[in-house]
Amino acid sequence: MTSSSTPGGPASPEPTTTGAEPPRALVPLLDPREGLPAVTNTAEALAAAVERLAAGTGPVAVDAERASGYKYSQRAYLVQIRRQGAGTFLIDPIACPDLSALAGDGPVLAGAEWVLHAASQDLVCLAEVGMVPPARRADGTGGLFDTELGARLGGHERVGLGPLVAEVLGLELEKGHSASDWSTRPLPDAWLRYAALDVEVLVEVRDILEGELRTAGKLDWARQEFDAVVAAPPPKPRAEPWRRTSGLHKVRRPRQLAVVRALWESRDELARRRDMTPTRVLPDQAIIDTALTLPTSTAQLRTIPGFSGRMRSGDVPRYFDALTKARQLKESELPRPGAAPSDGPPPVRAWADKDPAAADGLSAAREAVAGLAEHYVLPVENLLAPDSLRRLCWSPPVPEPDPAQVAVFLTGTGARSWQVELTARTISEALHKAATNAATNAAQGVENG
Repeated sequence: MTSSSTPGGPASPEPTTTGAEPPRALVPLLDPREGLPAVTNTAEALAAAVERLAAGTGPVAVDAERASGYKYSQRAYLVQIRRQGAGTFLIDPIACPDLSALAGDGPVLAGAEWVLHAASQDLVCLAEVGMVPPARRADGTGGLFDTELGARLGGHERVGLGPLVAEVLGLELEKGHSASDWSTRPLPDAWLRYAALDVEVLVEVRDILEGELRTAGKLDWARQEFDAVVAAPPPKPRAEPWRRTSGLHKVRRPRQLAVVRALWESRDELARRRDMTPTRVLPDQAIIDTALTLPTSTAQLRTIPGFSGRMRSGDVPRYFDALTKARQLKESELPRPGAAPSDGPPPVRAWADKDPAAADGLSAAREAVAGLAEHYVLPVENLLAPDSLRRLCWSPPVPEPDPAQVAVFLTGTGARSWQVELTARTISEALHKAATNAATNAAQGVENG
């Protein structure tokens, strides 16, 4: 492998270019090669599927379909699995809720590598039914291969599954049912065909991407990223999630904000109980309109769009009760305008006033990291998480941290070793340069004054 040295960075792989341009004429991928499989929705059918998968060979392509936009929960309503020598299986996890026999480190799949596209979207719902990827072995086998993330690191510009299949295989993958209500039963054949095709060529895409990553010297980087996806903890609950209500910028007064909070919380409880996406229970706009008009009776509340029509009869009094309680809060109990509290730095737009030196350092560090990302043909956010860089520049261990100090700080924010190796020295040099420029400008200002 030929290496080059980047100023401020370690010896690293040569810059890479994206894969081949998409072919002029794509071949439509219309039907699974073994035909449309029947849905696995009985204990007997699941046992047969498990037996066939155990007899298969090589990586296991995995996907899941949820009902985002329709349901409150993010549970899986269909799980697709494909393996060479076994074929494709469409498993109904509602009828077969325990899929722990297909856990990655179990005896059935015996540590075979899992291949998913945008794995972080599906791993949680798969874990809920007992499916967890296998651990990566010391020889690099097993573990997870994320084709979306691998394509990003490989320098592909379009990383959705459809465009990626078109680019690397010359096949046109129909993607018309991704936003469907997968809790529907029975599932239409057209949806099932779409679901089966999502795993039809996933291993083939994986093989091409692995070859590109190996040639570019990025395969170890990719494996570190894949392992980080598997090891990632569940996201922390948002502080004051009601502040994400669409249209909240129109609400200025604390009392009105309290109404938004009360209605949002009441709606969220109903949505969770009914397993419906919250905006289907009550639109955000209805919450905002209520906060702005502050109706004084249930009759007035019903005049606001969203509180009439198909709304259940007991919901309006419930919301009005929440509204009334918000109006009766003490001043000290009211929420204040502004963003939700955060344990991170303030918004970057405020840095110039709060800490000009930090703002200058962030600007210089961002430019330096962007240069590295361009050199290695990587999206800048995959080279280093923007939040890690912001935290470093806002609260550096010392005013001008050396590369070792930067490396320790970035590692503490969750940066992987390959990211630290590529960026620590460059960021340290950028911060030092920004501090030197600031000191020079300050000295010139004194002289001119």
